[in-house]
Amino acid sequence: MLRLRSRWSRLLPRCGLLLLLTIPLQSRASLAEVDGHGGAASGVIVETLARSQKAWDGSPLPLLRGANAEVRVLRITIPAGVRLQRHLHPVFNAGVLLQGHLRVYTDSGHTLDLLPGQAIVESVNQVHYGESLGPDPAVIVVVYVGPAGVTITTPVAGAAPRTQSRPVPASP
Repeated sequence: MLRLRSRWSRLLPRCGLLLLLTIPLQSRASLAEVDGHGGAASGVIVETLARSQKAWDGSPLPLLRGANAEVRVLRITIPAGVRLQRHLHPVFNAGVLLQGHLRVYTDSGHTLDLLPGQAIVESVNQVHYGESLGPDPAVIVVVYVGPAGVTITTPVAGAAPRTQSRPVPASP
């Protein structure tokens, strides 16, 4: 029995690493094209870490606005120097920056600088965009909560208006 455990203990980590490397790659390109942030051509990678209408134990999430609720967890990687297109989110969302330096701009002139470990609770239906200021890529994990099947990111055409920047302090 000890010999069997030893063989599996060497084999499973290799298989697990292979699975971890291949599963996200299958969804990266297709999701980055349709996620609404408009950065696929610039190397932005959007990975779905979770998407469900049920809790971990299989129980359904409570209704939200009279509809089934859905939670999505995305890891978004924005290369240094890349600016996302203007967009909005019609659902609740919040994220934590894991790496890099991300600046978020709103059409109303507010800016928010995020450093690793800092969180953002985004405004619902407010046009904004983000820019990875480098030198490392910005990596943020964002949780979206809304009615099932609703688009979580809607692109907005046109250039950002020229307004006076009003910095907003990041959350502790």
